Amino acid sequence: MGKYIVILLYDDLLSVPSALLYYEMKLVRLYDFLPSGNCYKIRLLLTQIAMPFERVNVDILKGESRTAEFLSKNPIGKIPLLELESGKYLAESNAILFYLSEGTEFLPYDRFLKAQVLQWLFFEQYSHEPFIATSRYWISILGKGEEYQEEIEKKREPGYAALRVMENHLKSHNFFVDERYTIADISLFAYTHVADEGGFDLTKFPAIQAWIKRVKNQPRYISITAEQENYWNYLPHVS
Repeated sequence: MGKYIVILLYDDLLSVPSALLYYEMKLVRLYDFLPSGNCYKIRLLLTQIAMPFERVNVDILKGESRTAEFLSKNPIGKIPLLELESGKYLAESNAILFYLSEGTEFLPYDRFLKAQVLQWLFFEQYSHEPFIATSRYWISILGKGEEYQEEIEKKREPGYAALRVMENHLKSHNFFVDERYTIADISLFAYTHVADEGGFDLTKFPAIQAWIKRVKNQPRYISITAEQENYWNYLPHVS
């Protein structure tokens, strides 16, 4: 899973390459489906912590997460899936966020603040994602909004209830924990900022809209549709 990186060492006076340094950098590997908000969480954090990674596309619409080969890596058959240098695998988007953010500015050191981050991660997976993300999947990814209309209507009020919880919190806070950008924001941002693709009207939530702008203004922000070749533009350059 190594990747050879070439660094040009420049002569300060001539401003021309004076040496080439080759080394093998071990990359984590992300099994990913580009439209997925759960996968986007991981791509965004990896980019913002400047950790190079290899992206492996898994087209869930073609059943590629249900093959014997993929199931040997993740028996649950879901993405995202993170493969570590050690050959170990880690599934579930928020577990991956927690693992990658440990020791970084994106996860507080204080025990209570860290527990508050977990509180919002659990909220996202239990009270937010099942309604907002699933509606988006049926409408904008599968393109079967009419076929799933009855189920979508059932998810409308619980989805709006989650957005109201977020709105009330953000009326008096810039971010979700400790007044700073953490993985709690990344987790909730992933599907909230594209909630309109699931039929949810965010114009009713001005505090959420202002928070979305703050997230997009964070260093090394990438969009949910950013292709892999662009990720390297956000990583520190050596000269």
